Amino acid sequence: MRPGRVAGVGLSLGERVRSSVAALMHATGESQADVAVALGVSQAQVSRRQSGSAAWSLADCDALAAHFGIDVLDLLAGPTRACETLPVRKRRSGGPRAVAR
Repeated sequence: MRPGRVAGVGLSLGERVRSSVAALMHATGESQADVAVALGVSQAQVSRRQSGSAAWSLADCDALAAHFGIDVLDLLAGPTRACETLPVRKRRSGGPRAVAR
């Protein structure tokens, strides 16, 4: 088993956070630059963290969760859970809409 992996779980924690952040950025329409401003870091730092060449710290995870308005445990749970708990006010407008019947 590779370091950082839990038996029976497909993604490492780092991969799960990167996937969650990517999904949340997509759901909100935010760019790496937007996330960087919210976290007080450079866009290059966000890019390195998202590419896996640098790790998201626990403090980063707390700040990301607060920025997106979700619980940090939902961020760590993966992209599906993170997006399910994303507040409606944070979601980008103009996305797919349910068709009224």
